[in-house]
Amino acid sequence: MDFLSEADFRNRLKENPNGGYLFFGAEDYLKFHAVEAARKIVCPDPTFQAFNEMKLDPLTFTPDKLVEALMPMPMMADQKLVVVTGLIPASLKKDELEDLCNALALLKEYDYNLLILSIPSDGIDLEGFPKRIPPMLAKLAERLTPVCFDPPNDAKLAIWVGRHLEHLGIAASVEDCRTMIEFCGHSMFTLSSEIEKLAYSLLSQSKNRFEKAEMERVCTPACEYDAFAFTNALMNREPDRALYILQDYRFRRMEPIMILSSALQVVCDMIAVKSCTEEGLPKGEISKVTKLHEYRVGLYQKSLSRVEKRELERLLAACLAADRSLKGYENGYAPLERLICSF
Repeated sequence: MDFLSEADFRNRLKENPNGGYLFFGAEDYLKFHAVEAARKIVCPDPTFQAFNEMKLDPLTFTPDKLVEALMPMPMMADQKLVVVTGLIPASLKKDELEDLCNALALLKEYDYNLLILSIPSDGIDLEGFPKRIPPMLAKLAERLTPVCFDPPNDAKLAIWVGRHLEHLGIAASVEDCRTMIEFCGHSMFTLSSEIEKLAYSLLSQSKNRFEKAEMERVCTPACEYDAFAFTNALMNREPDRALYILQDYRFRRMEPIMILSSALQVVCDMIAVKSCTEEGLPKGEISKVTKLHEYRVGLYQKSLSRVEKRELERLLAACLAADRSLKGYENGYAPLERLICSF
C-alpha cells in the first residue's frame, strides 16, 4: 500500500485541493495542523466558512450524515471542506464499516469536496507497519488516499522547536532546543504550549534569548515513558511495568534496536553518574563531566540512591547480550521480552 507523508499531502493540497484523504499515525498535532492548512486553502473567506466547512465527530457521525455533508454545493467558492475527526474504525460493526465505505465511494460524484477522515493515534493498531498493513487501514485506503503522520525524530523536532521559538521572538541554539525536548518531552502538543509559556515569560522580562534556568522555572517536566523509565523498571526488577512500557514503545512503532540502544545509553550514563556521585562531585560538576542536563542528573541520583554499581554493570551486560541476540529475529521484540523476564 502506498501512502503519503505530511509534506506530500501539503504539496497536493496546493496543487489540487479536492479528493479524499485518510489521516492516520501517531502524531495528532501534525494532523490537526494539516487540517488547519486545508481550511485556509479551501475556506479562505471566513464569511462563508460556516457554509463551506462541514465537521463531523463521533457524537454526530453516521454514514448518512457524511453523505448529507458531501451533497451541498459550495457557496461562493469552488471547493468545500468536510472533516471527520475522532472516529475509531475498530469500534465500528461490520455493517457500519460497509456503510462508511459505501458513503466514501460517493465522494467521486461530489468532486467539489475535500474530505479528510482523521483517525486518532490510537484508532488503528499499527504494530508492524509498514511491513504489515492492518486490514482496516487497507479497506479504508481503497476509498481514500492514506497519509501517515509519524512523530518527527529528535533532530527534526529540535529544528521545529527552534522555528517555533523564533516565530515568537526567542533565539535558541540547536542544543537549547534539545534541552527543552529532554525537559518537556516529545509530545508536539505539549511542547507547543510549553514553548509559548517560556517565550511569553522571557518577553515579559524584555529578554529575547532562550534561558535554561527560566525554562526550568516556568515549564513542566515531561511525564512520559522513555528509555529512563524502561531502564529504571529493569533495574528495580519490575517486569510488569517494563512490559507495559515496552507495549507503549510497540504502539509508537519504535524499532527494537532503537529501544535497546537508548536503554544502553541510559545504563552507561547511570554508571557515569553513580561513579561521579561516589567521588563526591556536586550535581553541576557531574552535569559538565557527563554532558547530561542537571535535571537528568538529579533523576539518576535519586533513582540510584539504593543501587550498587555492580548491579548497574550486571544490567549493562544483560542489555549487551540482548543486543547481540537481536540479530536474526523476525520478531525483534522477543529478545527484549526475554531480557525483561530474566533479569
